[in-house]
Amino acid sequence: MQVWPGEAYPLGATYDGAGTNFAVFTEAADRVELCLLHDDGSETAVELRESDAFVRHAYLPGVMPGQRYGFRVHGPYDPGRGLRCNSAKLLLDPYAKAVSGSVRWGEEVYGYHFGAPERRNDLDSAPHTMTSVVINPYFDWGDDRPPRTDYHHTVIYEAHVKGLTMRHPGLPEELRGTYAGLAHPAVIEHLTKLGVTALELMPVHQFVNDHRLADMGLSNYWGYNTIGFFAPHNAYASWGDRGQQVLEFKSAVRALHEAGIEVILDVVYNHTAEGNHLGPTLSFKGIDNPSYYRLTDDPRYYMDTTGTGNSLLMRSPHVLQLIMDSLRYWVTEMHVDGFRFDLAATLARQFHEVDRLSSFFDLVQQDPVVSQVKLIAEPWDVGEGGYQVGNFPPLWTEWNGKYRDTVRDLWRGEPRALAEFASRLTGSSDLYQDDGRRPLASINFVTCHDGFTLHDLVSYNDKHNQANGEDGRDGESHNRSWNCGTEGDTDDQEVLLLRARQMRNFIATLMLSQGVPMISHGDEFARTQRGNNNAYCQDNELSWIQWPEDGGDLLEFTRAMVWLRRDHPVFRRRRFFHGRPVEGTHDELSDIAWFTPEGDEMTQRDWNSAQASALTVFLNGNAISEPGPRGERMSDDSFLLMFNASPDPLDFVVPVDHGRQWQVVVDTARPEGSPPGTGTKVDAGDRLTLPDRSLTVLQRPA
Repeated sequence: MQVWPGEAYPLGATYDGAGTNFAVFTEAADRVELCLLHDDGSETAVELRESDAFVRHAYLPGVMPGQRYGFRVHGPYDPGRGLRCNSAKLLLDPYAKAVSGSVRWGEEVYGYHFGAPERRNDLDSAPHTMTSVVINPYFDWGDDRPPRTDYHHTVIYEAHVKGLTMRHPGLPEELRGTYAGLAHPAVIEHLTKLGVTALELMPVHQFVNDHRLADMGLSNYWGYNTIGFFAPHNAYASWGDRGQQVLEFKSAVRALHEAGIEVILDVVYNHTAEGNHLGPTLSFKGIDNPSYYRLTDDPRYYMDTTGTGNSLLMRSPHVLQLIMDSLRYWVTEMHVDGFRFDLAATLARQFHEVDRLSSFFDLVQQDPVVSQVKLIAEPWDVGEGGYQVGNFPPLWTEWNGKYRDTVRDLWRGEPRALAEFASRLTGSSDLYQDDGRRPLASINFVTCHDGFTLHDLVSYNDKHNQANGEDGRDGESHNRSWNCGTEGDTDDQEVLLLRARQMRNFIATLMLSQGVPMISHGDEFARTQRGNNNAYCQDNELSWIQWPEDGGDLLEFTRAMVWLRRDHPVFRRRRFFHGRPVEGTHDELSDIAWFTPEGDEMTQRDWNSAQASALTVFLNGNAISEPGPRGERMSDDSFLLMFNASPDPLDFVVPVDHGRQWQVVVDTARPEGSPPGTGTKVDAGDRLTLPDRSLTVLQRPA
């Protein structure tokens, strides 16, 4: 076999049409072998003799796409110094663009012996581990263009590749649970009819099913256990795992773009699947452990701010390069439109504390590719000081956990929730305005993959996670949920009607709030996980969406609310409310006003009342301060939002000075939710009786 010197950049395996260049960084190694894997189980080892700035590299003419490979790193195995090199372990390329196979758990993939963790384990891992794959980078994107949907037009739909498609009746069996299933016209039609503009996919980076879960007959279904930051997860491919997964993913992105839907990836750059000091040796740990991971003062052990056993070393230039190279790759080569960063506070931990000016954010801010896509932070981790909602840099948007908590508290009847609810409804200016951000920095959600589904939020007071095998220790215990009077399944019609009303309340509130709404997949037709609020290990009917033959009233109501929002810019403002008339609009009314149910303007005493649980909000469509896309003055219809979160029916008086005649366009007390255009007329001063725990929206034409 010919071996040419090759180049130190780019890292990974790069096919150029005639051969493949291989490059891997390791400062810890004495020697590195590139191993080409053959289908008969044999391998050909090629020593990477060229080294530039600790990057070992070679070019192999004739090595084609589909070739499986790995690295064997020769060097010190000295955990006391943080070094875990072991040439008996076949290691994944950190820059592998595709991964073949899966881990067959056993002592072979560990660097130590189970009975004696201080002893080095020299069992060969090759027959038991995953392998990297050389891919063909060429793909016919045709006329593909990123939709580049502005945040104020964005509606996010969080979904799992398998969970969304596995039980869809319109999909052929062979496409269920796959990237190709995402691209199927039946799935895309559902999303477009719903009004979705962005599909946020739970992890599709190559991940590992944990040894512990495998032994329990479970699996890491959610996928927050990454081992390959460049490779699409191979189990979601219908065509094969020798590079076909890359083509299939690209085809899905292209199809979604054709429908005007952006693709956002949920990415896990805070840790890897190699766990703590007792975890397996699959890639980074054996290549250069101290360069990739945060170690404690005793280098045998790992710093863990993620709850997964390890954390990547965010002050390492090689880790930062890996992350930035990965992000750019997914944007430029895979055409994705943005990222949601799991446990993003960990990315800010350059040393110990969370530092929003850490190197990672500096790099993102100045990067000409990554800075131009949607960047969404999950603004917390499990480390000290890890709850950082509102504290990310101006380029970023955030999952607004305070929005979720406050909206749940309001509708379940918690006291003293009204004042904070007003802030969350109007874009959370208390969190985002002081650093120059806008309401669109707030990604609003009531439910997501982590926690109860919308149906379960109104059906269970407590988690029911017995299927997870952890005796109920896992999952959040404080869910801010309310079962409406009966825990779980019931035939009580009053309870069922109240639950349906509460679900409509949550959907309506989400779509009427300033910021960017996010829907969790299946909530539009009341998907249930039977009270399991941590279904991360349930790759089965419990987590997969059970598509109904007819989505029913809730699906139609959700569609109507999404389209009401899309049709009216007053619900998706780009600037915060002023609380006063807006100059140049020729309207003497304030852009927003707050009223008691009696129609009087709210006073401080009203806001501070512990039992206050109802109010009316006036949104002035003639007082939108931001200009349109061509600098024109924006105007819209005006709306009155009447919230009755109390346990009793209440009379609401239509304010007398904010419009003569109104039309009811939303009424969550009705099973169909009173879709737009079918409501009754009401006049200023009229009284409307809102049933307990219901929401009514009145519209006045501009």
